[in-house]
Amino acid sequence: MVKQPVTVNGVVRWRDMGEPAEVQREKEEHKMVVLRHEIGDVLRDVRQRQGRTLREVSHSARVSLGYLSEVERGQKEASSELLSSICVALEVPLSLMLREVSDRIALAEGIAIPDTVPSEFSNEFGSDLPERFDNPLASASH
Repeated sequence: MVKQPVTVNGVVRWRDMGEPAEVQREKEEHKMVVLRHEIGDVLRDVRQRQGRTLREVSHSARVSLGYLSEVERGQKEASSELLSSICVALEVPLSLMLREVSDRIALAEGIAIPDTVPSEFSNEFGSDLPERFDNPLASASH
């Protein structure tokens, strides 16, 4: 903590004025990423882009509305089975949901991941991919 003198009615007192800028910068750089928060944010974003309610998705996924809400808010750590069920209800492949989570975590960690497919893969497999996989999370609607 940095202390600075403050004069009140002629009396000098020392007050904590926070941490030096370098320490604050270091703390921001080492900000902890919580996986359940990122997963919840992605699930909520997908559901909201589809214009669906928690009730609709919880019914389709066979998960209680309250539990799904807690997962979306990052308060509960969802099992892989539950995540799979929610993704099926949202009609979004689990792998793509996890890819979005991974990209968000990389961004928070300051890692740049190129959004490209190696040419050997695109040449071999590119023509076989359905059009809906061009940008599945952004265009998912139901």
